[in-house]
Amino acid sequence: MIDFHGLKVWHKAHALTLDVYRETSHALRRDRSLAAQARRAAGSVSANIVEGCGGSSEAELGRFLHFALKSAVELEYHLLLAHDLGYLPQHRYEKLRSATLEVKRMLTGLLKRIEKQE
Repeated sequence: MIDFHGLKVWHKAHALTLDVYRETSHALRRDRSLAAQARRAAGSVSANIVEGCGGSSEAELGRFLHFALKSAVELEYHLLLAHDLGYLPQHRYEKLRSATLEVKRMLTGLLKRIEKQE
């Protein structure tokens, strides 16, 4: 078992989730469904990291990190859709997109390290 608080990627993912919640409370008032999907995807990134850390093996951690990565890709799309529909201004979209890409890179790096250890 790993303490998720010690993972930099979890801190970044958690901060991203908070930013998505804040942004969707303002920008996506007109589309509550899209706001809910973006929030769910963002929260799922952090939650899957936590769940993987609570597992009993590196393989289990890796499996949940893959889930987290898939949720980050889903979030990336929801943000693009919100932007293209005119709900998210360019500067806010770029900020959230950049944070999402950073989390994806960090998850990929952590997965590669774990897979080397197996």
